[in-house]
Parts: sequence; C-alpha cells; structure tokens
Amino acid sequence: MSKTSTNYIAISVAIFRQYKLLAENALEQVSHEEYFFQPDAESNSLYLIIKHMSGNMHSRWTDFLTTDGEKPWRNRDSEFEMNEQPDTEQIKQLWKKGWACLFEALNNLEETNLSDTVYIRGEAHSVMEAINRQIAHYSYHVGQLVFLAKIIRQEQWKTLSIAKGQSEAYNKHINK
Repeated sequence: MSKTSTNYIAISVAIFRQYKLLAENALEQVSHEEYFFQPDAESNSLYLIIKHMSGNMHSRWTDFLTTDGEKPWRNRDSEFEMNEQPDTEQIKQLWKKGWACLFEALNNLEETNLSDTVYIRGEAHSVMEAINRQIAHYSYHVGQLVFLAKIIRQEQWKTLSIAKGQSEAYNKHINK
C-alpha cells in the first residue's frame, strides 16, 4: 500500500472520529427531553439530525463498493419526521450503529479501492470522492448538533473548544 493511500484512509477515519467525538461531547450536555427540542416547526431536533445521519450512514456505507449509496430500502423523508420519542439509550444505539457501519466499511478498504467507482443516487464518484462527500455531509450535521445543543443549554453550555476571550491564554499555555 502506498503511503498516500494508507494515510488518506487513516486520515479519513481520524476525521470521522473527530467529528463523532465532537458531537458526542455536545450531546452529553443535553437531557433526554432536550433531544426533541425544535426551535421552530421547520427546524430539526437533535434526535431528527441523529436519525437522519444514522439513516444516511447505513445507506451509504452498507455494501459501499458494490451498491448505490442510496438504498431502495431507505426512507429518507421519514428521517425528518417526529413519529416517536425513543429513550436516550435507543438514540445512542441509533448513533452508534450508524458510525459502526461507516467504520466497518472504511476498515475494509484497500489502496486499490480508492480509484474505484461507486454511485450515490446514480452519480459516479471515485471512492475517495465519496469519502470526501460524506466527511463534508457529516461535519455539516455535527455543526448543527453542536450549535443546537449550545442553544438549548445556554448559560449551562460547556465550551468544546477555546472559550471566548481565552485564545491568548491558551496560546501561551501550549507554547510553553
């Protein structure tokens, strides 16, 4: 395996893990009821975003190299409907199963697969392009999860990065 390919797959996995952890650190701060908060009728709740991400992950990463990433069994529209209110453990399991599907597919990739063609909704992508597409998609939704959790928690929010006004102190600390 070439260094570039090995690094690309490993770096992609690391990026996905970074965004997964970022979302989990935000979600740890909310209560069960807060998973279902919607700022307005057109907005998604934390739960709906998780439900959508999990549905997307299962569709995109199941049989990743051999079938279209938009599976016929997926009902994307239902991912945005609040037909149920599962308990927190069920939500966490939905989240974990989606990510497990993604990581299993990535762990099975070889260098020779990176230039293979896969399809998403009939559109051809190299494996590398498809991975990049999903990194962008999931980071977008993780940003939504973090922002919505921050709105929900307001003054109780614990920052996930450098706190406002603390950049100089942080930089001094890391440059010691």
